[in-house]
Amino acid sequence: MQLEELTAYAREKYQIEEEHKWVDFPGFSVLCHPETGKWLALLMRQWDPDSGTMLQRCDLKCGDDSLLRARQDFLLPPLRMRGRQWLGIAFDDRTDPELVFRLFDRAVAAGRPQGYTIVLGSPPPDRETSYRDTALPFTPGTRRAEREELPDRLREMRRLYEYGRETPAAKARNFYRQAMFMRDYEDDLPWTGDFNCYFPTYHDMNTRQLRGYFTWRTQLRKGNAQPIPESAAYLYLYELLNGAGAASPQESLEKLREFERLYLDAGFGSKAMGANLRRWMLEFAVLKDLPPELARQAADPAMMELDSALSALRRPESYLDAEVFSALCLLGGKKLESSPVLGPDPERGKALFANCWRAAARGKELFSLCFGQKTLRRWYPLVNAVYYEQAAQRNREYRLSPCRSYLYRNGLWQVEAYDKANFDKNRLQAFLHECDARLRRYLKTGRSLKENPSDAWVIPYVDEAIREDKKALLEARRAQVRIDLSGLDRIRRDAAVTRESLLTDEERAEAESLAAAPEPEPVLAPEPEPSGVNLDPTDRELLLALLAGRETGPILRAAHRMPSIAADAVNEAFFDEIGDTVVLCEGDALVLVEDYIEDIQRLLGGNTNG
Repeated sequence: MQLEELTAYAREKYQIEEEHKWVDFPGFSVLCHPETGKWLALLMRQWDPDSGTMLQRCDLKCGDDSLLRARQDFLLPPLRMRGRQWLGIAFDDRTDPELVFRLFDRAVAAGRPQGYTIVLGSPPPDRETSYRDTALPFTPGTRRAEREELPDRLREMRRLYEYGRETPAAKARNFYRQAMFMRDYEDDLPWTGDFNCYFPTYHDMNTRQLRGYFTWRTQLRKGNAQPIPESAAYLYLYELLNGAGAASPQESLEKLREFERLYLDAGFGSKAMGANLRRWMLEFAVLKDLPPELARQAADPAMMELDSALSALRRPESYLDAEVFSALCLLGGKKLESSPVLGPDPERGKALFANCWRAAARGKELFSLCFGQKTLRRWYPLVNAVYYEQAAQRNREYRLSPCRSYLYRNGLWQVEAYDKANFDKNRLQAFLHECDARLRRYLKTGRSLKENPSDAWVIPYVDEAIREDKKALLEARRAQVRIDLSGLDRIRRDAAVTRESLLTDEERAEAESLAAAPEPEPVLAPEPEPSGVNLDPTDRELLLALLAGRETGPILRAAHRMPSIAADAVNEAFFDEIGDTVVLCEGDALVLVEDYIEDIQRLLGGNTNG
């Protein structure tokens, strides 16, 4: 049993909220009596580095004689509080929830104010005053009227109730029998009055309330949602959880979701009811082994969003750039969405951040450092609902998502998932800050961020992402020029015919004499200097000018070449040798990448004097 189950029980049954009174001790909290404000329980959570688990204890003001009567291993002397009324409870796999809940009920009952009110100063009655008998009229709410109005179906339903031990299990069993008996019943007496009860059942209602509830249920099943006290509306949810009013577990789940749309989305019911319904729908789907996609649709969206983000960061190579970036924003802080890295080209910026994480998480160590390992803890499905388990569960594993599974072994349920208490958000934020700072400098955008020397371990991963980005840009710039040579021969023939028709007789005679003359000896051009790359003279002249620090504008203008085209040509020539961009085009200027200057000189044959 976990402390969260006790706090959920206190909130549901008594509207008692957990209060954190000490800023310096976040693991300590209290539960106070709803009427007096006095402490009922002191809750304590403390991390044990030796065992790697969270130790959970509670001091409960329910009387120390409870310790003598129960004699359970998890019942101990109080840890922090003093006095005979305090009892200590250790929360672990041995702790019995039903016993703890009964002890908490006793603490609440014992804490209620008791006494009498005495009015001072009232004169005694006059001795001559005489009292007369006064008839007491019966109201429609008395039991005599109830017996007169009780329909036969309701009378038979009440006879099904078995009196005996009033345990939660017995209460759930009685409700299940009565709910199945009344699953098709309809009535036509509208609801009036109020009804407030914790873990309500039919047995807690009088005849008028029962008839009003079944009338309300009749209308709800027809799609006509009407307001009703929340305790009465919970009866309908308990019926569906126990299979009353549905032909199958899947239909029960569909009707639970329909209740959310018809009733809660219409503004009826509280926020707490909505949270309980989401929790119960997931737990019901797991208990009944329904398809995981149905359970995911019914579960709390915030929980599923967290699991999806963890899955994306755990296996980033299987997710799109936008999905990995969204996960980083959810778990590392929304301010990443406003980074200037996304300004010029948002998709490129998201890809850069995603590739930084992919490079860093390749060995899975960073993910574990940021989010820990999956933890296994006890799970108590439908513990805060009136639910009767009709059949024994079989041993199995229910995989809700890559990051969350539910396991049933030997009568116990456990959940395996990542615990937010183990998240190292500071480490993740430091990683994202360093990535943001270096990517801003790479893209020359936004305000510079101060880099932290202690986070230098991030630099290699950012550099790897930058190299991937440069490679993608180079491949995108390569012109895919295709020339169709199939029509060149026909064009040459047509041109020859046209040229022949335009020649004069004198030009034809001159052409024939030239054709008869012997061919002149060819003049050989000087051999070009050897080079490690295939460069045309203009590209070579541009590189020599850049290496010598001279202007390249005159060379480009003389060759009638655009700077971007010249940069692409040079980068493509060097790509097989260096595998990266060696010349950048910034506006109309060409700039050498400093890291590759020595490689360029070597590949040019060492002669860089032009």
